[in-house]
Amino acid sequence: MSVIYLLITVSIFVAIGFFIAFVIAVKSGQYDDDYTPSVRMLFDDETKFTSQNNESKTEEKQV
Repeated sequence: MSVIYLLITVSIFVAIGFFIAFVIAVKSGQYDDDYTPSVRMLFDDETKFTSQNNESKTEEKQV
């Protein structure tokens, strides 16, 4: 029975260690996404262009 208490205690310390490592990584900017905003601006015009084409096609069908 004492082995179970030992394993629970060790697992709690390991979980706390992983949580502290995660918090440190988030605060240091490890998960910041610097790449996507620069790429998003390249595809912004294409999405507007395709949505305008779809609107004009539906207008042509209605006429």
